[in-house]
Amino acid sequence: MEENRISGAQAMLLSLEKEGVTTIFGYPGGTIMPLYDKLYDFGDKIRHILVRHEQGAVHASQGYARATGKVGVCIATAGPGATNLVTGIADAMMDSTPIVCITAQVGFDNLGNNFFQEADTISITIPVTKWSYQITKASEIASVMAKAFYIAQNGRPGPVLISFTKNAQTELTTFDYKHYKNPTAKSQLSGDSICSDIEQAIKLINRSKKPLIIAGQGVLLSGACDQLMALSVNGNIPVVTTLLGISTIPTCYPLY
Repeated sequence: MEENRISGAQAMLLSLEKEGVTTIFGYPGGTIMPLYDKLYDFGDKIRHILVRHEQGAVHASQGYARATGKVGVCIATAGPGATNLVTGIADAMMDSTPIVCITAQVGFDNLGNNFFQEADTISITIPVTKWSYQITKASEIASVMAKAFYIAQNGRPGPVLISFTKNAQTELTTFDYKHYKNPTAKSQLSGDSICSDIEQAIKLINRSKKPLIIAGQGVLLSGACDQLMALSVNGNIPVVTTLLGISTIPTCYPLY
């Protein structure tokens, strides 16, 4: 029976593998070492890029996500390692960039005791994440990671932070990974309301004397660049872009 059980650190890495993660960015530290010890065994499947500072890891994961369209992943140790990610996490929240940040935490028995390098990472990151969660036992890892990747990618993309205690990294558990499906997810807009909104928008555009389209990153995230161009051409409407929407339309386009 025992041979079918694996450590929480292994379960975490297997979860990343199940989500198709092939590249992670990170910087090691004391509390995250159980994960790094097992990472060596995944060297042929998951490439780890060592940065020189945790902030570099989170910004690199942002860049990776934006360049590949996949979820970026970064890892850091507890305390100052985790707090060094906050600027990049806030940036990902503002820019709708899907990343999953994995940070270590002191052992469950030491939580709340001002233990060495303990910081309340969850409370710190709640305002700048779509979801922050602390794993305290190895059996939670598979289900929590599946939900983390779902949340990071679905709806408006953004950052998720998963903190897991040192004991959760070393405890043994069974591994059964199921991709998360939100059973309560329903469209908030009915077909009739969408059509009504579109009709109202058409009337406003047709009545306007100098219509102008301001295109942002939402056009890119929804894959609507062709529709944007068609709207501009058919309506003879000029287009300007936000900083993150620059590539939504060719700069050589006469109405850009």
